[in-house]
This record gives sequence, C-alpha cells and structure tokens, in this order.
Amino acid sequence: MGLPCLLRHAEKQYVAVAIETLDPARFDALMARFGTPELVITPRRAATVMTAAAASNIAEQPVRIRPPENAELGWYTRLADTQFDKPGALLGPLHVVRQGDDTIPRLAVQLVKMGELLPAALLFDAGGDPLHGLSLIPLEAHVALQHLAHAPALAPVAAASLPLEAHDTTQLHVFRDPNGRAEHYAIEIGYPDRSKPVLSRLHSACFTGDVLGSLKCDCGPQLQAALAQMGAEGSGVLLYLNQEGRGIGLANKMRVYDLQSQGFDTVEANHRLGFEDDERDFRVGASMLRTLGFHNVRLLTNNPAKVGVFAANGITITEQVPLRVGRNVHNQNYLSVKALKSGHLL
Repeated sequence: MGLPCLLRHAEKQYVAVAIETLDPARFDALMARFGTPELVITPRRAATVMTAAAASNIAEQPVRIRPPENAELGWYTRLADTQFDKPGALLGPLHVVRQGDDTIPRLAVQLVKMGELLPAALLFDAGGDPLHGLSLIPLEAHVALQHLAHAPALAPVAAASLPLEAHDTTQLHVFRDPNGRAEHYAIEIGYPDRSKPVLSRLHSACFTGDVLGSLKCDCGPQLQAALAQMGAEGSGVLLYLNQEGRGIGLANKMRVYDLQSQGFDTVEANHRLGFEDDERDFRVGASMLRTLGFHNVRLLTNNPAKVGVFAANGITITEQVPLRVGRNVHNQNYLSVKALKSGHLL
C-alpha cells in the first residue's frame, strides 16, 4: 500500500516509506516529526540519474542520497520516477552516503519492490523513541532480509474441476503466498502420472497478452500453445504465476512500455526504472510442483534460467521443450532482446 513502516536494526530504527505513494501532506508531517530523510534508490536507477563517472563508483547495494537543505518532495520524486527524466538534465551534485550499515536500506528497497512500486524509498531516522501506530517489521532487519530470501512455502488453498478448450478433464489448484503477496495457479490437465516426467509450463501472468491479445509480446500465444500441446498429449501441468511484467507489476510494465516508445529496449527500460532485467521468482513454480507430487518434468520453455532454478530446487528437467510461437511485426525487436540479453533460445 506504500504506507510508512518501522524498520529496526542494531538499536536503530527508521521510518521507511515508498516515494511513489507519498503525498505532500504525509511528507511534510514526517519531515516535521523526524527531520530530513535519506533517499534510497537502486544502483540501476542511480546509473540513470547520475553521470557515468559517478555511477561507476556505485557498489551493488542500494544507493543512499542525502538531499540538499530544505528539499521538497518534488526533488525526491524527480530522482525516483522516469516520467521526470529529461535528456542531459541532472539534479546534481548528489551527496551519496557511503558509510554506515546498508541493512535497513536493502530491506526498504526489497519491501517497496514487493509492493510492485517504483524501487525508491525514503528513510527517516526515528531515533530511539517508542513509536506507535506504524507497521513494525517484527524481525531484526538482517533476519527479515534472510526471511524474504527464503524459497516461498506456498500453501494449497482450493482445487476444483475446470473443463477447458484444450482438455475437458482439468483441475485448477490455487496456491497462496504466506506473505500475502499473491495467489498462484496450477492447471493440471488430464491425469498426469507422478512416476513419469510430466509436460509442464511455467507461465508468468501477462494481462496485456493473455487477456487482451497484445501484439507487443508472445505471452498469449505461448499460453494457448502450451495448453493445446498438453491437451493433445492428454496430460500436463501449467503453472500460472502472478508475477506480471517479469515481476515488477502491471503499472511498472506500462512504464516500461512508455520507455520503449522512446527508444529503449525492455532491459534498458527496466534498468532506468531501477529494476533488474527480471525480478521474477521461479522457485514458486518448483514449490508448487513438489506440493502436487511432481519431481520430474519436461519443461516447455525457451528460457534457460527456468531450467537452472528448477534443477536447484528439487525438480529434475528431463527435457527442455521449445515453445516458439507468436512472433509478429510488433514484437520482433522485443523477442530479439530476449534472445540477445536474456539468453532465450529463440
């Protein structure tokens, strides 16, 4: 929701708040209570708003920037949001804070990413005073980071028969993320033999492609082709993960599309926003398969990263089955970038 929360670590506590959802009234109230905050952005975003020389000195961890005196909310927003980027326009000099523990900044950025908001946050030093009425991360910050890094332990919630065009004997299984982030779905087609490798597809939600039939990607055709192939073979499992836009959410995906219209490719646009090339967690799919009793799969994918993650999480890939459909005049550059920069076998 982007509401402020309280982060504690090593006898220090900070109020963290996402910039994207912060309005002037709340910003002024936080400033009046705690004083000037630090801006935390990712190294990817820093490379966009800083000169190349300055960005080259940035480490892999989140970048902490101390604002000029009396900086208003607009100053922070211009550094965080690509809609304010202008060619050659820099907001410097920027005072990068290089000393101190980076545990709290890393946790703040991770939480904002989990909310599918722009990966930029403000950190207000809350001192040692007791604070009430704010959500408190109930673990020490470093423990919270370890907790968030763990493989997801999804809980099966419900299942029912759902006849499809591809096959009229189908079960839809709903899984829930214990962190409350999302629900994910497993579509079990036919009666797959658990003792043999099952034809499987790990498909990330794509509202624009799966639902609207967008021509900017190949997601819709891949979904339909995977279901059709499973139906033709008589069995299979399609894992539908609610990780829209390579895990950055639909709003940020639209920001990526807007940047693409300005000449940036998918990877470049993700980086300008402050995200990595791909923010998805494919371990979710491995967890779902194990819960359903599958340990050997023939994976329908062009993405070697999925194969590696499955293999590292208890799922044996006996065959990587290509799924090359959906190329058109509108997405050919997008597919080329997937092959050149993300290693997709197209």
